[in-house]
Amino acid sequence: MSVPKPGPIGEIAAATLFLTRIPVRWRGPWPEDLHRRSMAWFPLVGALVGAIGGAVFWLAAGVMGLPGGIAAVLAITAQMLTTGVFHEDGLADSADGLGGGRDRASKLEIMRDSRLGTYGAAVLWVALTLKAAALAQLPIPTAVAGLVLTGVVSRLGIVVLAASLPPARTDGMAATSGRPGRREVGLAGAVTAASTAGLAGGLGSAGIALAAVAALACILSCIVVAWLARRHLGGITGDMLGASQQGAEITALVGFVALWEPA
Repeated sequence: MSVPKPGPIGEIAAATLFLTRIPVRWRGPWPEDLHRRSMAWFPLVGALVGAIGGAVFWLAAGVMGLPGGIAAVLAITAQMLTTGVFHEDGLADSADGLGGGRDRASKLEIMRDSRLGTYGAAVLWVALTLKAAALAQLPIPTAVAGLVLTGVVSRLGIVVLAASLPPARTDGMAATSGRPGRREVGLAGAVTAASTAGLAGGLGSAGIALAAVAALACILSCIVVAWLARRHLGGITGDMLGASQQGAEITALVGFVALWEPA
């Protein structure tokens, strides 16, 4: 007996369950291709994660009057609690595998190991430091909008990479969940475009500039991760998808600082 496919609401709930620790109640059987179909809504979930971080930053810096550095750390912490440090774990595992492995097999084996190594710890420290330092330099409205923008655009990169590259393993997350097709990529792109246009429209020319920086950061991160994945692994893994999200987010936030000029 075939399991009926859920509609968009069910797919959004599945995407939320996969990418975050937000308690979403799921009733009934889980269709075999649901994870693949839910990837269409990854940017929407990214917007939610970014909004949570932005709200914490605004409360800390704008309402409580805390210094930007403290507000940035609290915002990043809120995002990590929301996602269960999901993408950061992928970044660290990727760094351990690519840095410590001698060949393709050993790199994949290291990335499968849940223990944190020297390469992963160092890269994770650099990533979190860059994000916090960049956020601390931004005005409150720019930081809030930037967190939402990077949350959306960086998750689109995950969908595009998953659709573009074959899985490196036959039993990993990238293989078992299925590659997104034109429907998923198209919907993810439409959600990203709508979210980006809404934010950019609300901020005027500054918003358009921020959106352009976020888009370029996502493209750059996808190119780098795709090159590394093909060269070292012969395909993509779930950890490398997480690394692409973190790379896009960090690059965008640093780009925002380079773009913003204090009054």
